[in-house]
Amino acid sequence: MANPNSLSRGQLARETGINSETILYYEKSGFLPAPPRTAGGHRVYNKTHVQTLGFIKRARGLGFAPKEVQTILGLHDEGDQTCEKVKQIAAQHLEQVRSKIADLRQIEKLLSKTVHQCSIEAEDHCAVLELLEGKKVA
Repeated sequence: MANPNSLSRGQLARETGINSETILYYEKSGFLPAPPRTAGGHRVYNKTHVQTLGFIKRARGLGFAPKEVQTILGLHDEGDQTCEKVKQIAAQHLEQVRSKIADLRQIEKLLSKTVHQCSIEAEDHCAVLELLEGKKVA
């Protein structure tokens, strides 16, 4: 690897904070363009790979599903007239996030009530266990 801009998979993993095996998965799944290889068959990554992996990492960090990330990456590569399509994907994802938040708020409320009951009731009665057993919690 004479080119100072060339990276091995291990170097790419360190630079991006993405596991080496995950990089290989992204490559095999078509998220990441296949890198050229040395005469010895070793993959040689470059700054484009670093940028693409950063894009994927940020998208996954926002909770986009792998299929959504792949679609957005494809739209990003197309260039023209992509903003509306990406906006649609993001809007759908936002609705899913809001739904999950609502579900988590209900779970938090139920658990908070149940844990509070445990702290005020007799030791032979456990509201958390009753909840997990499917018994009605007051």
